[in-house]
Amino acid sequence: MKAVKLYRNVRLGLKTLLLHKLRSFLTMLGVVFGVASVVAMLAVGEGASREALDQIRRLGSTNIIITSMKPIEEESRGSVSPFSMSIYGLLYEDQRRAAEALSTIRRTVPVKLVRKEGRLRERKLDMRIVGTTPDWFDLVRRDVIAGRTISPRDAQRHAGVVVLTEFGARRLLATEAALGEMLRIGGDYYEVVGIVRSESGQGGALQTPDQDIDAYIPIEVARERHGDITMLMTSGSILRELVELHQVIVEIDAVEHVEAAAAGLERMLRQFHPKTDFRISVPLALLRQAEATKRTFNIVLGSIAGISLLVGGIGIMNIMLASVTERTREIGVRRAIGAKRAQIISQFLIETTVLSTMGGVIGLAIGLTIPWLITRIAGMPTVVTAYSLILAVGISVTVGIVFGLYPAGHAANLDPIEALRHE
Repeated sequence: MKAVKLYRNVRLGLKTLLLHKLRSFLTMLGVVFGVASVVAMLAVGEGASREALDQIRRLGSTNIIITSMKPIEEESRGSVSPFSMSIYGLLYEDQRRAAEALSTIRRTVPVKLVRKEGRLRERKLDMRIVGTTPDWFDLVRRDVIAGRTISPRDAQRHAGVVVLTEFGARRLLATEAALGEMLRIGGDYYEVVGIVRSESGQGGALQTPDQDIDAYIPIEVARERHGDITMLMTSGSILRELVELHQVIVEIDAVEHVEAAAAGLERMLRQFHPKTDFRISVPLALLRQAEATKRTFNIVLGSIAGISLLVGGIGIMNIMLASVTERTREIGVRRAIGAKRAQIISQFLIETTVLSTMGGVIGLAIGLTIPWLITRIAGMPTVVTAYSLILAVGISVTVGIVFGLYPAGHAANLDPIEALRHE
C-alpha cells in the first residue's frame, strides 16, 4: 500500500515538474554541474595520486636510495679554471661501509652512470650507461621482455654484455634480431643479451632509478672501460668530474626497520663526507607522505566541487518557494478537502528529490564522460571510484531533501482559508 502511494506521489511530482519543463531543467542544471564536477575532479585527483603512489611503490618499500649530488657551494662557484676537476659523491668504500653498517641491511647495489652514444650501423641514440650488479634487477623490478638480465657469471668474467630497455631496443635494433646483436657504445662493443621494460623517472623526489634510454652493463666493465672521471664541455672550458658511484641502493630486511636504517646510514656517511654531496631518498616515507597528500587533495577537490552542489540546492529552494506561491490556491483546496500537513510536505519533498535525483543521474553521465575525454585528449590518468559516484549521488539526493524542507514546511503551514482566497 505504501509503495503504491509513493509511486502515485512520484508520478504527481513528475507531472507537476513537466508543466514547467524549461524552469525545471534550468533548476536541475545546478545539480547536474555540481555532480559532474564532483565526479570529474575526484577522478582527476585520484588518477594523479595513484600514478605517484604506484611510482613510489615500484621503488620498493624496503629500499633506501643514496644518490651522489654536487655540493651547493661548488654549484654556485662554477669553474675555477678552464681545466678544473670537481670531486664529490659516493665512494666504493661507502658501499662497503653501508653493507656492514647495520644488521638490518640485507644487501647493497652500487650504480655507476655514464653518458655515451649507442650505435648500430646507421642508427644511433644518446644513452645512459648504468654499470651495476645482477642484484639491481631484484631491487628495481622490471619485466624482462626478451633474453635475460646481467648474471653473476657476466660480472666474474667482466663480459661485454648489455641489457637494453624496450625503448632503446626499438630505436636501435628496429627490425634487426634483438638478441645477439653487437652494439657499439662509445668506443667499445657489447653483446645484447636482454631487453627489459623500464619506467621513466619524472624528476624530483619521485624520480625512479631507471630511464627509457638506459643500457645496463656489469659495473666491473663500466669501471674498466669508462673509469671514474667524466668530462663536461662548457663554453670555453672543460670541466672534469670525479665521481666513483652515482647511486647505492640499500635493501632493508623489513619495512619497520627502514626509517631507522636511513637515519643510521645518514649519520655514518656524514662522518666521511664533510660536504653535503649525497642525498638519501626513502620511498616508504615518500609513500606515506603521498598518501596523506592524496587524502588532503581529495578533500579539497571534493569541497570545491561541493560548492557547485550548494549553489544548485539554493536554486532548488528558490524555485520551490516560487512554486509554493504559484500553487497557494491548490494547497488551500487540498487542505480544505482533508489533506494533512505531512501530505503537503511529502508532496513538495518528493518534487525536490525527483528534481535533484534526475540532475544527479545526468550529472553522473557527464562526470563519467569528462575523465574519459581528459585521458583520451590530454593523456592524463584518471580513476573513477565507486566512492565518488556514491558520494555524488548521495549529496545530490541530500541537497534535494535539505533544500526542499523549508519550501515544503512553508507550504504545509499556509492557512487553508487564506490560501483559498489567494488569486
